[in-house]
Amino acid sequence: MERTNYASGAKWEDIVGYSRAVKVGNVVEVTGTVAVNEDNELVGKDNAYEQTKFIIGKIEQVLQRAGASLSDVVRTRMFVTDISRWEEYGKAHGEYFATIKPCTSMIEVKGLIASEYLIEIEATAIIS
Repeated sequence: MERTNYASGAKWEDIVGYSRAVKVGNVVEVTGTVAVNEDNELVGKDNAYEQTKFIIGKIEQVLQRAGASLSDVVRTRMFVTDISRWEEYGKAHGEYFATIKPCTSMIEVKGLIASEYLIEIEATAIIS
């Protein structure tokens, strides 16, 4: 099966050795994604809702590059630094996935790669 790696240019990709997304056959795995724009600037400082929305939009862009869309997403994993803000994360997630309804997890973690990141999201898509 053919494998295609998709890079975003994030500074961590070469340091850690990973891709923004990997497509094998009709499966696309999207790596943990935080709310950083193309200039490596945080989007949505201290705003869980805005960070979540930005991240899902960023995931949507790489899925499109891989020939997929959000409607192909079968699983999301949300790693959050403060689970008490679940409604903020959930509201943004629901705006994109209310009708798609992928499997999902929201897991509180001690911290992410930088303290200003409130959430990191992974996604799995299967292109039908």
